[in-house]
Amino acid sequence: MLRARFAALSEASLRIGANLDLETVLQEVADSARALTEARYASIATFDETGAPGDYVVSGLTEEERRRLLNWPDRHKLFEHVRDLDGPLQLADFTAFLRSLGLSDGLMMPFKVFLGTPIRHQGVHVGNFYLEGERTFTSEDEEILVLFASQAGAAIANAHTFRAEHQARADLEALVETSPVGVVVFDAQAGQPISFNREARRIVEKLHAPNRPPEELLSIIICRRADGRETAFSEYPIAQALSTGETVRAEEIVLSTPDGRSVTTLVNATPIPSRDGVVGSVVVTLQDLAPLEELDRMRSEFLSMVSHELRTPLAAIKGSTAAVLGEVRNFAPAETRAFFRIVDEQANRMIGLVADLLDAGRIDAGTLSVAPEPTEIAALVEGARTAFLSGGGGHTVLIDLPPNLPQVMADRERIAQVLGNLLVNAARQAPESSPIRITAECERAHVAISVVDEGQGIAPERLAHLFRKHAGASGSKTGGSGLGLAICKGLVEAHGGRIRAESAGPGQGARFTFTLPVADEAGVRHTDPDRSAPTLQHEADRILTVDDDPQTLRHVRDALAGAGYAPLVTGDHRELAQIIRNEQPALVLLDLALPGTDGIELMQTVPELSHQPVIFISGYGRDETVARALETGAADYIVKPFSPTELVARVRAALRRQTDSEPFVLDTLAIDYDQRLVTVAGHTVELTPTEYELLRVLSLDAGRVVGYETLLARVWGKRASNDWKVVRAFVKQLRAKLGDDAAEPSWIFNVRGVGYRMPRPGEPQET
Repeated sequence: MLRARFAALSEASLRIGANLDLETVLQEVADSARALTEARYASIATFDETGAPGDYVVSGLTEEERRRLLNWPDRHKLFEHVRDLDGPLQLADFTAFLRSLGLSDGLMMPFKVFLGTPIRHQGVHVGNFYLEGERTFTSEDEEILVLFASQAGAAIANAHTFRAEHQARADLEALVETSPVGVVVFDAQAGQPISFNREARRIVEKLHAPNRPPEELLSIIICRRADGRETAFSEYPIAQALSTGETVRAEEIVLSTPDGRSVTTLVNATPIPSRDGVVGSVVVTLQDLAPLEELDRMRSEFLSMVSHELRTPLAAIKGSTAAVLGEVRNFAPAETRAFFRIVDEQANRMIGLVADLLDAGRIDAGTLSVAPEPTEIAALVEGARTAFLSGGGGHTVLIDLPPNLPQVMADRERIAQVLGNLLVNAARQAPESSPIRITAECERAHVAISVVDEGQGIAPERLAHLFRKHAGASGSKTGGSGLGLAICKGLVEAHGGRIRAESAGPGQGARFTFTLPVADEAGVRHTDPDRSAPTLQHEADRILTVDDDPQTLRHVRDALAGAGYAPLVTGDHRELAQIIRNEQPALVLLDLALPGTDGIELMQTVPELSHQPVIFISGYGRDETVARALETGAADYIVKPFSPTELVARVRAALRRQTDSEPFVLDTLAIDYDQRLVTVAGHTVELTPTEYELLRVLSLDAGRVVGYETLLARVWGKRASNDWKVVRAFVKQLRAKLGDDAAEPSWIFNVRGVGYRMPRPGEPQET
């Protein structure tokens, strides 16, 4: 019997070691241990470095017993009690043990004796191994359990390592693939490329002839260097680096083919030696210089356009003065006044153009200033229409404003300039027979004002480029300096608003919409003159700014102090947690890029930030960067350079959202965010911090699907293991505590393969 048992043990060890899939290995471990110890039931529960539940494997249960175990409401409470085992533990009466812990005995399993042991690997506790049966386990059974637990520990540790390495590799590959610089890896022995990233493939496609193999390019490409020399690719230093290990740094090369295709690139080549010192591969980066050349072309066109715009009024002024001062001076007084009127009009035109150029320069330098004050929108719009019509505008301007619009914070002269530019732009695009409409609507903390025309419309591919400084300089059939929309963008953003353009396509007209912060919401308008002015709500609010740039800290500190806040500033992110604990700021302004770390990493690793409203401040304005930052739970994102007005407006909006958080009520489920209290039908539901945070995140995004990755980032942060099973396990726990049936849920709905969603209050229930 002993030999048979050892033979079975050896066979089980071989089967376990022959498989690399963690779930299969754990199932084999549980099955083998149960068979060798004659246990009725075996289970393995794993958890990650943070103690969150991971895989859960059972062996020996019928389908009914498995369902009963998974639906047992106290299953996770038992897990918490036996999670931190120091060594093997045997219980002679498992049911009595459950009662001693105050747990329900509704499990009704056919076993009585319990044997458990921790699963460790190199001193790290990674899980527990349990056996249950009807007889007392022997010391040999205990040794078998410990032996199999060590094998399970090695498998779990290897799986964690593999997952981490796989994730790191995937992150690196994604970074290289999405890089704006082309990357090509050459095999030094074969002299052939073995991988291209997306940008490198795009550059090569410019040279690739249809119906010809890509490999042929290497034999026909001609490299023209900056000094005019032309060499075949085989003679170029990249090829030499494949064998000699030479490094190429920032050479401007024109790559061309015999049929006339060419592309100008900036080339770097770095040899990668193998362990024996021989060059194994060479990494080549290619930067397409065409966008820089296009930028230079646009600058030349812009200078040419500005020169033309200045030359036209100067020519008219020169012609008029020459006529008046010429040899023939017998003009009638009326004719002389006409010449002077031309001089005056053209001088005003030049003044306007120079003012536009100065505004554009201030916007680029971040020095444009505005002086907003509470202003009625109707007065702004009516004044802009009057100025447009008196200036020669031939279109009908229709104003459609809803009643009771709140006042906005606006520099009247500057917003009149924005409306004037948008009206002129609309007039250029539409025939005089069609009207121009000005509408407005309130959007919570902002008012959106729109200028709508029925003109030639805008192609979808041009919408993203309309507000660039040179967008109107080329291809414009209607004239204009190309500065008007760019100045509108700068002025609106200086007020803390945003501007956008919409069009259904050519011939469908266009809508330009900009937003301004509401004055009432900012706490600056008081309509009762008999009462003394109340203290502003934000007057005592502390705002913490974390940035390693002293100029930014000074800029932010002055803006916040001027708005009545109490600014706290630091350039050392290591002080962040201590400052939050000591000062308890109402909001944190966090730089995205910091020495040795970044703001997103701090959001995931500093627990004190988890319940603080955070606004990122950064020089990076790419959509994917903003989206990634907001997915971590940030309240807002401001792109440098920003004006004091925009900063204060965004801080006010974030604090307002924080203080105005109303309880979430969905049928009988209620969440009081201020008290962190969850009730169902009036009864309090006890949740762990992780369960509450999961429910809070889902409820704040009610009506939208929240993906697994987003939940891992916002609930678990840096502790996340990138394993969706963690999310599923906690959702299962949360549903059990809320009494939400997974088969027919009322509150938490599964979106297969994506994540979970909660319906909005008042939204029809899903079926």
